[in-house]
This record gives sequence, C-alpha cells and structure tokens, in this order.
Amino acid sequence: GSHDTMTYCLDKSSAVSGNESKLVKFLNKCLPCIVRPIIMKWSITQVLTVTEQLEAGVRYLDFRIAHKANDPSMNLYFVHMVYTTVTVQDTLWEILRWLETHPQEVVIIACRNFDGLTKRLHNHLVACIKEIFQCKLCPRNVVPTLRTMWHLGHQVIVSYEEEVELGKHCELWPPIPYWWGNKTSTRALIRYLERMKRMGRPGKFFVAGINLTENLRYILVHPFGSLKKMTLQSLPCLKIWIKQQYPGPKRKCINIIAGDFIGNNDFVKDVIELNTKINPPLLC
Repeated sequence: GSHDTMTYCLDKSSAVSGNESKLVKFLNKCLPCIVRPIIMKWSITQVLTVTEQLEAGVRYLDFRIAHKANDPSMNLYFVHMVYTTVTVQDTLWEILRWLETHPQEVVIIACRNFDGLTKRLHNHLVACIKEIFQCKLCPRNVVPTLRTMWHLGHQVIVSYEEEVELGKHCELWPPIPYWWGNKTSTRALIRYLERMKRMGRPGKFFVAGINLTENLRYILVHPFGSLKKMTLQSLPCLKIWIKQQYPGPKRKCINIIAGDFIGNNDFVKDVIELNTKINPPLLC
C-alpha cells in the first residue's frame, strides 16, 4: 500500500485545506514565501504517479478526498495540507485504464477524509465510482478470494468512510482500519506496531502504516529537513521489521502494509515476499 497516495501532485498555489489549524492558515497568508515551501516539504509522501505506483506493485491506494472551500463546481480533489492539481474523477479513470490492461490484478481503494463533502457531493462521488468501474466493483457480500474475483470479473474493492453512503450501496466496503503510529522516530513507530499486534489483528482488511509523522517540534529542530529525508533514514530498520512479519489470520499476523515514497527501496518486494511464508514458491 501507499500512504497518502496522491501527494505527488500537490498544487503549490493551492489554498490550505479547511481542516488545517487557524495558525497554519494565518502564517500561510502572512508569510507565504516562507511557510508554503515548508508545507510542501512536509506534505509530499509520494513521488510516483498513481499508474507508476500500480506498476511498482502497490495494490492499496489511500485516497484523502476533499472539496475546495468556496468552489461552486462539483470537482473533487485529494488533500494533504493543500489540494492536488488532479481531480478524483480523472484519477479513477486512470486506474480503470490500468486495470483494463491488467485483467487479473485487484486494487483496494480506501476513500477517506472527505473534507468539505456535503451529502450531494457524496452522492456525486459514489455515482462516479459506480459509473467508472461498473462490474469491476466487488460487492461487500462477496468473499474476495482471487479465484472468485477472477471468475466474476471483479478488480476493485472500495472502502468508504461514511456510514450513510455505506448503507445505501452494496458496492462500498466498510472503512479499513489504519494503524497510524503518529511517531517521529522509527523505534517508537515499531513499538507502536508491535503493541497493536499484541492486541490482535482485526478480522478483515487492515493496514499497518510504516510511515513516520512530523510534528511542529521536529520541524523546528530540523529546519533543513523534509518528510522524504525523514522517511529514507528510517527505511533500513523498517525493512528488517517487515521481513520479520507473517501474513495470515492468526492474532499477530499482518495484512496490508503501507508506506511513504514507494519506489525508493525494496519495500514492495519485501512485502510481496512475505506471502512465501504461507504459500511456498512452486518448484517447476
């Protein structure tokens, strides 16, 4: 999985998200030349496009969806501090084009955040999802084994963090829990993930996020830092942790693992290789 999938196309000239604090909005308004570069350095979590991420092996997409304040249109964007240059609808069409050339691949799309979405905009978003993917959408009453999905022609599982819409559409799956450590250090993040494992895995899909998170103190102490530098420094230790994990239904097993800056290391390869622990490679 990729954490905050769409941040590779954040708009440098975009307004700050309505969810951000009044202080951030005030500083961005008064000191844009200083504050805006800092926001961009600590907001971008991916550099590959969504198609490049799919090509790299990502199969869980973390979509933080928003509607811009005071925008009279129905256009929806992705958001992480600021909004993206591309719309949600265009991105869904891009995913469909990739799926049509990869008919045996399955993608999980987690729709989250919903900053500024009204009931009307939710209806619009769900209608777009259904119109674009059509029979490729896997209903939540299907047990999604690969064999079943291949047989039925399903390629997309959409989880949706909005209960009202969830109750109206069988094509939408419940929210997928995301283990977010909110830690600035690798050691603290691993301690958090191990504590969550001891509590026992959820019964269905869930995500272990191996992404570090900055805070104001960390940014002030690292004035020349960035989220990318912070992430790359943590990867050797996180790589060891990933290789120690075990997939499956048991209490301490892992399901989806999501990270930042996909493509800068062997993250995808290491996660996929975990499957050999339950499905040893066939000897031809």
